Amino acid sequence: MKLLLVEDSEALRRPVVKALKASGFAVDATGDGQEGLWMALENDYDVIILDIMLPGLDGREVLKQLREVNNETPVLFLTAKDSIEDRVAGLRLGADDYLVKSFAIEELIARVEALARRKYQHRSPKLMVADLVLDRSAKTVLRAEQPIVLPSQLYALLEYLMLHADSVISRTQIEHHIYDEQVSPTSNVVDTAICALRKAISVSKTNPPLIHTRRGMGYMISAQKP
Repeated sequence: MKLLLVEDSEALRRPVVKALKASGFAVDATGDGQEGLWMALENDYDVIILDIMLPGLDGREVLKQLREVNNETPVLFLTAKDSIEDRVAGLRLGADDYLVKSFAIEELIARVEALARRKYQHRSPKLMVADLVLDRSAKTVLRAEQPIVLPSQLYALLEYLMLHADSVISRTQIEHHIYDEQVSPTSNVVDTAICALRKAISVSKTNPPLIHTRRGMGYMISAQKP
């Protein structure tokens, strides 16, 4: 999943970004509300983590402007206040969840995952295509009940494909969603990753291929032959 973190405290932003990336997320981050709004409008994020108190443009105004242009990306507000009035005001603007500072990173990750499941309309943390099962909560992958260990980037790629099972995903979509703004993918990075992923999930010669290439269009994961 790809996240946007808008938090002006560098002392908080840096360790949160580090922890999120260690958990397999692609993360863009900024400490400025105006820049955060621009990034949210220019990119497709699974979840936006938004501090309320920001310089220039505060979190409430960022959220208000996003909702005014029908950007429905789930937003998790970070706040130093825990009053009913603050929570109600944010929810009425279109926030999806609240987390009060100081928080445990494990709770932040759990709330982000819950919001992403809601976005993709998956109540269960498990994604399934044929005998391939990805558990987004446990961060595990099974094929025919055999465990598959994937590096974080291949896990993110598989998760993205499975969230859009039976749909063609372009190379550009994959690049934008899997890699954060600090990474400039080379021209063949997606093809190489797809090749590695195909090998990783082929635990037996009898396993039918699940990742299919649509020439000139992109890739699709499906139990059905294209």
